[in-house]
Parts: sequence; structure tokens; C-alpha cells
Amino acid sequence: MHFPKIKWQKKGLVIEPNENIWWMRTHAMLPTPYHVEGSLYRIYFAGRNDMNQSHIGYALIDMDYPDKVIEYKADAVLTPGRLGTFDDNGVLSSCLMPIDDGLLMYTIGFKPGGTTRMDLFGGLAISKDKGESFERWSEAPIIGRNKVNPFINTAPWVIREQEGFRMYYVSGTEWVNKDLPRYNIQTATSTDGKNWDRQGIVAIDFAAGENALARPYVTKENGIYRMWFSSKGEFYLPRYAESEDGVHWTRYDDAVDLAPTPNSPDEEMICYPVVIKHKGQHIMFYNGNGYGKNGICLAVEC
Repeated sequence: MHFPKIKWQKKGLVIEPNENIWWMRTHAMLPTPYHVEGSLYRIYFAGRNDMNQSHIGYALIDMDYPDKVIEYKADAVLTPGRLGTFDDNGVLSSCLMPIDDGLLMYTIGFKPGGTTRMDLFGGLAISKDKGESFERWSEAPIIGRNKVNPFINTAPWVIREQEGFRMYYVSGTEWVNKDLPRYNIQTATSTDGKNWDRQGIVAIDFAAGENALARPYVTKENGIYRMWFSSKGEFYLPRYAESEDGVHWTRYDDAVDLAPTPNSPDEEMICYPVVIKHKGQHIMFYNGNGYGKNGICLAVEC
């Protein structure tokens, strides 16, 4: 089932850093949607403080008017971890999932590397107050290094299955040099959403000229799994794939008719897309130049 090509209208920056809000003085990175009620959504994202450390907060948006922010969260919902933990120099949102007694947030933990530029791993935090604040389920990553994934493992996106949970995540395959990792998208399973069985199963692999496949965003519609992600060759571009079983995927890169626009907030890259279907219309939030240095951009189906 091939997803039809969407004609997009770009609306420019919608969620922007605010120097008056301590946790988001620069950057608005990795848009992560959470449906509150009706047409109201929170778009969680990572902003950076004066020390260039990522913190997680949100912007409240009415999807009937997706080009306007109603309000920003004044305080971060999750801050970097304790010194020495995997996310002590920055934490970013990756996926939100409601559960019976709260809300799970799958996160990205960042810290500078030693022989390589950085370390990135996936974490988990839980909210008991409907997403206003989160506490870590563990100070250790839920997807760190293991036998089949010895490099970076990050950007977890989790969906419910009939039995248990399935994760899609970014996993390093090598470091070409200390500043250049290669990473594809792999899949894992869990019975509780916290402890994960990883066998090195690749969901999306590199196409010619690619060295990075970033941040999977997966939905399931009419029995078909749909994945939005981004790939990097010379620069980042949005991509799309479909699957009937959640394991074997077919890429339809031509389905995403969206490219950088000269002299605009996305002239250098389009990355980390998430697509919300609201009242039959597809609405995309994504990062542009500098991985969200200027904020989060919007495109709507027209």
C-alpha cells in the first residue's frame, strides 16, 4: 500500500527558542507530539540553557491553527541527569506514550565522547501528572551498548502491539572517524515497554550515498505501519517507508515531496519530521537549519 504523495505548504518557523525562558534560550529540537484532547496537542522538544545543555519542555498548539503557539511550558519537564550518567550533559524527547497509570517518555541522552565526538543512548522517564513533569525510570539507558549494538543507540520510538511493544531506534554501525558516525534504524521488542530484546534486526538500511538514518516516527493506520524518518547524504532530507508486519519495510522516498528552500529556516536541511493527521489533513513539524537552532518548522497538506 503506497502512501500517496502529499503536496505540502511550508509555514516557516512555529516553535522558536526564547531567551527569556531559562531552559530554551537556544534551539527547539526534535518535535515530539502528544495529544491532550480535542484539537489540542503538546509538542515536546529540547531547548538549551546558557550552558548549551538540552532540557525538555513543550509548546501547546491547537491543530486547528497549527501555526500559532498558545503557550510554552515555563519550566522544563525533564532536566539533564546526575553527573556521570548517560544524559548528564543533555536530555531530549523522542517518544510519548500513554499508559494506564501515567505517561511514558522515551528520551535521548547526550554526553561528550572520549575518542569519538559524542555518546548517545535511549532512556525512559515516567509522568504521574499528565506530562507536566517526569522522573527517570532508570538513571541507566534502556538501550545502551550490547553485543549486537556496540556503538550509539538512541532516538527510540515505541508503539503498542497486540502483545507487548515494538521499538524503532537509531543504532550505530561504525565510526568512520571520530566526528562521523554511521547509523541505521533497527527494531526491538518488549513485554513491558521498559526491558528490551534487541537482536540487531534492521528495519531501514542505507540507500546509496547515505551515512545516517535519523529519528524514526511510526504510526499504524488500517493495518499498515508508516514510518517517517530522515536520511543524510550531503544533507538531511525527510523520508517515508511502509510495512505490513512492522519488521520488513519498503521505502517510498518520492512520497515526501519536501525539499530545502533557499534563504529560509530550512535551506540547509530538513530533519526529524513528525506527521499528525488532524481532521483528514496531514500536518508536519520538523527541524531545519542547525538541527533546530532556529526552532521547529511547520508544513501543512494543501
